[in-house]
Amino acid sequence: MTHENLLGPEPTLLPADGDDAEARAALAAGEDARGAVRVAPAASLVWALLAEQALQDTGDPVAAYAYARTGYHRGLDALRRAGWRGRGPIPADHEPNQGFLRALLALAEAADAIGESDEAERCQQFLVDSGTSAEEVSGLR
Repeated sequence: MTHENLLGPEPTLLPADGDDAEARAALAAGEDARGAVRVAPAASLVWALLAEQALQDTGDPVAAYAYARTGYHRGLDALRRAGWRGRGPIPADHEPNQGFLRALLALAEAADAIGESDEAERCQQFLVDSGTSAEEVSGLR
């Protein structure tokens, strides 16, 4: 007989040697975000960086939305492979989780910028449901 954990699901921790690790290594070796995408296209981190750049540097929220959505979906794939079942903590202090969380925040910001307020609110709530906040994830930038 099994019992449900009444405290909720265990935190999901993406593997330290996953796609985002490859992306971080490429970035540390001097690649920019576009170059790192070619090294690790499944890494949420590089898509989050591209989205953040599109929001800040180029002021292109439509491109930011596309980049952030790609990073978000790559992150969902990685979370599911790590055992995540659609709910529970995704700690922001665990570096491999940060790419997904940054992509999620960028998606919220880009959605807001293009007037898709329902999506922006859903993403903000997803951050809270994951045990973090927009402020905490923004501090990772």
